[in-house]
Amino acid sequence: MAEEYTPDLYTLEDEEGNQLSFEMLDVMEFEGEKYFALTPYFEEPEDMLNDSGEVVILKSEFVGDEEMMVSIDDDDEYEKIGKIFMKRIEEMFEFDDEDECDCGHVH
Repeated sequence: MAEEYTPDLYTLEDEEGNQLSFEMLDVMEFEGEKYFALTPYFEEPEDMLNDSGEVVILKSEFVGDEEMMVSIDDDDEYEKIGKIFMKRIEEMFEFDDEDECDCGHVH
């Protein structure tokens, strides 16, 4: 029996007040800060295929006792954290050569 995958979903609000669903890809701590890597989540597989595959990187910030995910305003910090996350995500989803089919594509 195949194990069912249940994504870790979050609903976030953008600047215009639109609520969007995101799937958590990774969480890490770096230099005393906590960061999150998320990607848009779609109910329909067809919608996922039409998406750009964007990864959103947010930072943990406490407002009172409540932890919130906020944008990273510092461009250098965003670049540095983005590169670390992309390397981690690539390693998580690494494919072996054994996953190649007869057509030569890696799946």
